[in-house]
Amino acid sequence: MAEGVKPRVKVPKSVSAGETITIKTLISHQMESGQRKDSDGNVIPRSIINRFVVDFNGENVIDVTLEPAISTNPYFEFEATVPEAGEFHFTWYDDDGSVYESVQEVAVN
Repeated sequence: MAEGVKPRVKVPKSVSAGETITIKTLISHQMESGQRKDSDGNVIPRSIINRFVVDFNGENVIDVTLEPAISTNPYFEFEATVPEAGEFHFTWYDDDGSVYESVQEVAVN
Protein backbone atom coordinates (compact mmCIF):
# COMPACT_ATOMS: atom_id res chain seq x y z
CA MET A 1 0.00 0.00 0.00
CA ALA A 2 1.37 3.42 -0.94
CA GLU A 3 2.52 5.59 1.92
CA GLY A 4 -0.27 7.71 3.41
CA VAL A 5 -3.08 5.87 1.62
CA LYS A 6 -5.36 4.25 4.17
CA PRO A 7 -8.89 2.92 3.67
CA ARG A 8 -11.40 3.03 6.53
CA VAL A 9 -14.69 1.16 6.51
CA LYS A 10 -17.62 1.13 8.94
CA VAL A 11 -19.97 -1.86 8.66
CA PRO A 12 -22.14 -3.33 11.45
CA LYS A 13 -20.65 -6.59 12.78
CA SER A 14 -24.04 -8.26 13.22
CA VAL A 15 -27.41 -7.71 11.53
CA SER A 16 -30.75 -9.47 10.98
CA ALA A 17 -31.14 -11.42 7.72
CA GLY A 18 -32.63 -9.13 5.08
CA GLU A 19 -31.76 -5.96 7.01
CA THR A 20 -30.69 -2.88 5.06
CA ILE A 21 -27.58 -1.32 6.57
CA THR A 22 -25.63 1.89 6.04
CA ILE A 23 -22.00 1.45 5.03
CA LYS A 24 -19.46 4.26 5.33
CA THR A 25 -16.05 4.32 3.66
CA LEU A 26 -13.22 6.82 3.49
CA ILE A 27 -9.82 6.50 1.88
CA SER A 28 -7.03 8.92 2.73
CA HIS A 29 -5.58 9.92 -0.65
CA GLN A 30 -4.18 13.21 -1.99
CA MET A 31 -6.18 13.00 -5.27
CA GLU A 32 -4.12 15.10 -7.68
CA SER A 33 -6.18 16.14 -10.74
CA GLY A 34 -3.27 16.53 -13.18
CA GLN A 35 -4.24 20.15 -13.84
CA ARG A 36 -2.08 21.93 -11.25
CA LYS A 37 1.55 22.98 -11.60
CA ASP A 38 4.38 22.76 -9.09
CA SER A 39 6.53 25.76 -8.05
CA ASP A 40 8.73 25.28 -11.15
CA GLY A 41 5.74 25.38 -13.51
CA ASN A 42 5.72 21.65 -14.25
CA VAL A 43 2.36 19.89 -14.43
CA ILE A 44 1.84 17.64 -11.41
CA PRO A 45 0.82 14.22 -12.81
CA ARG A 46 -2.72 13.01 -12.24
CA SER A 47 -2.98 10.62 -9.30
CA ILE A 48 -6.50 9.72 -8.20
CA ILE A 49 -8.51 6.80 -6.97
CA ASN A 50 -10.24 6.10 -10.29
CA ARG A 51 -12.57 3.25 -9.28
CA PHE A 52 -14.29 1.99 -6.13
CA VAL A 53 -15.94 -1.45 -6.01
CA VAL A 54 -17.82 -3.27 -3.24
CA ASP A 55 -18.88 -6.93 -3.40
CA PHE A 56 -20.81 -9.00 -0.86
CA ASN A 57 -20.14 -12.76 -1.00
CA GLY A 58 -18.96 -12.36 -4.59
CA GLU A 59 -21.99 -10.33 -5.75
CA ASN A 60 -21.44 -6.72 -6.82
CA VAL A 61 -23.03 -4.09 -4.56
CA ILE A 62 -21.53 -0.90 -6.01
CA ASP A 63 -19.06 -0.05 -8.79
CA VAL A 64 -18.14 3.62 -9.15
CA THR A 65 -15.84 5.28 -11.69
CA LEU A 66 -14.22 8.41 -10.25
CA GLU A 67 -13.06 11.45 -12.22
CA PRO A 68 -10.37 14.09 -11.44
CA ALA A 69 -12.95 16.45 -9.89
CA ILE A 70 -13.38 14.07 -6.91
CA SER A 71 -12.24 15.58 -3.61
CA THR A 72 -9.22 14.62 -1.56
CA ASN A 73 -9.94 11.69 0.79
CA PRO A 74 -13.08 10.44 -1.00
CA TYR A 75 -15.94 9.42 1.30
CA PHE A 76 -18.80 7.14 0.29
CA GLU A 77 -21.94 6.32 2.25
CA PHE A 78 -24.48 3.89 0.83
CA GLU A 79 -27.04 1.28 1.84
CA ALA A 80 -26.94 -2.46 1.19
CA THR A 81 -29.27 -5.30 2.09
CA VAL A 82 -27.62 -8.21 3.90
CA PRO A 83 -29.44 -11.46 2.99
CA GLU A 84 -27.05 -13.76 4.85
CA ALA A 85 -23.83 -13.82 6.84
CA GLY A 86 -20.76 -13.07 4.77
CA GLU A 87 -18.05 -10.67 3.75
CA PHE A 88 -18.05 -7.25 2.18
CA HIS A 89 -14.97 -6.81 0.01
CA PHE A 90 -14.00 -3.17 -0.66
CA THR A 91 -11.51 -2.31 -3.42
CA TRP A 92 -10.09 1.06 -4.45
CA TYR A 93 -8.05 1.36 -7.69
CA ASP A 94 -5.35 4.04 -8.03
CA ASP A 95 -4.04 5.61 -11.25
CA ASP A 96 -0.54 4.38 -10.38
CA GLY A 97 -1.73 0.76 -10.48
CA SER A 98 -2.01 0.36 -6.71
CA VAL A 99 -5.02 -1.51 -5.35
CA TYR A 100 -6.23 -0.96 -1.79
CA GLU A 101 -8.52 -3.50 -0.16
CA SER A 102 -10.49 -4.02 3.01
CA VAL A 103 -12.67 -6.99 4.01
CA GLN A 104 -15.39 -6.75 6.66
CA GLU A 105 -17.33 -9.73 7.96
CA VAL A 106 -21.00 -9.47 8.87
CA ALA A 107 -22.77 -12.01 11.07
CA VAL A 108 -26.51 -12.65 10.92
CA ASN A 109 -28.30 -13.00 14.25
